[in-house]
Order: sequence, then structure tokens, then C-alpha cells
Amino acid sequence: MTIGIFCFYYRSMVRKRRNKISYSTVRRLTLYLRELEGLLEEGQKTVSSRELAAAAGVKATQLRKDLSFFGSFGVRGRGYDAEDLADNIRRILGVNKEWPTVLVGAGSLGHALAGYKGFALHNIRFVGVLDSDPAKIGTTLAGLTIEPLERIWDYPKEKGGKIVVLAVPASAAQDVADMAIRAGYDGIINFAPVRLRVPPVVALYSVDLSMAFEHVTFELSTEN
Repeated sequence: MTIGIFCFYYRSMVRKRRNKISYSTVRRLTLYLRELEGLLEEGQKTVSSRELAAAAGVKATQLRKDLSFFGSFGVRGRGYDAEDLADNIRRILGVNKEWPTVLVGAGSLGHALAGYKGFALHNIRFVGVLDSDPAKIGTTLAGLTIEPLERIWDYPKEKGGKIVVLAVPASAAQDVADMAIRAGYDGIINFAPVRLRVPPVVALYSVDLSMAFEHVTFELSTEN
């Protein structure tokens, strides 16, 4: 899930290099960052392209090609400084700065997302939780008071909200997305099982959990 979330942050980069940078490249960058963070936790200071590529499940040539889009990193024969490379990838992905985020939907999925500690570690900070259910409004979720959906208009100005996360039913997702776009949000992360229509200037990433299960069940079915 977090890999999917990180793919959002290449919006401004894509505007500059739209013909060069693919979703696959950005996804691999998140994998490299994960592996680097693991190595740093273990106390490792340097890493070779071969070692990092193997840990991420790609070829070393692919890793070097991915990084070459953004500059020159490492020293031939000495590898990469793990901390420096991790910092550079965080900068490329945009997670070196804080992203105020509004969560729409305080159901079971919304509770799970709001409680996920990994977001805070990568500068994703929920500043508001919204819902259309009167029974939920006024209660708290992850330390935030659940507010009416209409408050979606206020957060971009009040707290700099840039991203809206949709944990709403499929039937409501497009309407909420339209509201968010008109309110001035730059990015949408959609967990509803529906294809959203958004302008090209809005960064959209959809996470369809049912498709993930269908992929796995297909693989299992073809093995029998």
C-alpha cells in the first residue's frame, strides 16, 4: 500500500520529464528506498548497485538506468553512500517534506488508514477526517475530530491540504473527487473500487484491494 502511496509524489517531476519517467521507474525508486532504509537500520554505510538491485529484485543495469534520470550518484568501484542515496531518493519522491492530507471516509478502511504509523514516518500527515454520516461526525479518529464532508472545501486554505484520500463507497467516489478538485487539492489517492475521471493536472493513484486478491487467486488457480 505504501508503495502505491509514494507513486503520487512524482507529479511535479513528471510535468518536467513526462516523456521519460514511467510509473514503473517511480515504483522501483520506492523499492530502492525501502531497501536502503533497511540497510541503514542495520548500520550499513555503503552499498553497491549489484547488492541494492538484488535486494530490490531488479538487475543492476536497471537500477543504474533508473537513477541516471535524476543525476549521478555513487562512485565507480566504491558503490553508493547509503544515507546520501536514501536522502536523494526521498527528495526525488518528494517525501523529504510534509504533506498535509485529508481523509474522507471514517469506516473500517478509514480507521485502518488513519491508524497506519508508516505514513508519519514518510511525512504524510492527516490533518482532517471527513464523513457524511451524522452519527460519526463529532467523534474522534486517530486524535482528529471527524467533520462533515462539506469541510473538504476549507482544508487547502486552512491547513495547506494538498492530498485527499478517498475511503468511500464506489458510488460516492467520483462526486467526492470532483469536490476535491474544485476545492484545490493537487492529488487524490483512491481506495474505492472504481475508475475516477480527473484532469491531467491532478495526480491520481488508485489502490484496488480486490484486484490484488484477484491477481493472487488467479496465480493460485493456474497452478492447479
